[in-house]
Amino acid sequence: MCFDASAMASSPVSSKLSFSFSESATQFLISPREIKKCHNKKITASPSDPKLELVDYDSLPEFLKHNEFVQNYYRSEWPLKHTILSIFSIHNETLNIWTHLIGFFIFLLLTAYAASLFPVSAYNNFANAQLAASNSSNIYSYIAPITTSPEMVEVQPVPRWPFYLYLAGAMFCLLMSSGCHLLSCHSARTSYLMLRLDFAGISALIVSSFYPLVYYSFACNPFFRDLYLGSITVFGAATAVVSLMPVFDSPQFRPVRAVLFACMGASGLLPITHKMLAFGDRPEAAVTAGYEALMGVFYGMGVVVYAARVPERWLPGKFDLIGHSHQLFHVLVVAGAYTQYLAGLVYLAWREAEGC
Repeated sequence: MCFDASAMASSPVSSKLSFSFSESATQFLISPREIKKCHNKKITASPSDPKLELVDYDSLPEFLKHNEFVQNYYRSEWPLKHTILSIFSIHNETLNIWTHLIGFFIFLLLTAYAASLFPVSAYNNFANAQLAASNSSNIYSYIAPITTSPEMVEVQPVPRWPFYLYLAGAMFCLLMSSGCHLLSCHSARTSYLMLRLDFAGISALIVSSFYPLVYYSFACNPFFRDLYLGSITVFGAATAVVSLMPVFDSPQFRPVRAVLFACMGASGLLPITHKMLAFGDRPEAAVTAGYEALMGVFYGMGVVVYAARVPERWLPGKFDLIGHSHQLFHVLVVAGAYTQYLAGLVYLAWREAEGC
């Protein structure tokens, strides 16, 4: 995700290293070179300019000044073709792009795996459902066996769409985040558009993660199921609308953005608590609550790292390429999304085995 606001002040740039592109066939593979200090001078790359230099923070236009503690290796207003091809080069957004792009492909594979465990069928076998559950979670495998006859029992198929809606929301978020980090350096207009899509992706991930939790926990209680799902959907839609406002990008809104998305996630405590009160004697409830607690830890750590901008705040310029806060934030988001995926498999197996 790349939802950073423009910084109000910039810090002195001490590094004198940069990278440039050559006119050879490998012009998008960079090599070290001495950088010219460009004091407050905007560098604009054009198709006739083969160098396409990476510049320091002070050389950036205002719309690209997100984090003054990351001081070097910026792409600035590159042509669209070169911007897209820079996915294969090294700059300070490279790992931001690839951490979520790889996450997208991981979730694509996880979706295929889930489809193999839970194919759509008008007939369900309780034993097969239990086997699928044990494959999806080591913890779930300790649940006491369900005693059933080996006969096929005709039941209504368990709806899969809440689980796959979550997977779609996660993949949309990861893909929009990668696109935002790749393309935002092209122009102010492109940056604005990609940030809006990035905000929408974050909202989609948070909202869709509620659907397996709520739908399967309260499948037999439509009132609470619809109440919780309706509330989080409205909350997410309102957040998406607010994110369209230009003021949402202003520096003073950095903590507001972090708190807003954190509150969306924290609102899940209500249905989780309700689930534990209603099904506290069920091992499935305990297992899924454990996964959801771990997910909250990952997301919470990500929000703190993002808002505090550590470790680069402690050593400006030392984490420009590897290890700055946004990269750590991305890894924590993928980890949190994966734990929710594991919880979703347990929810599906639970309802597959028992129905409503």
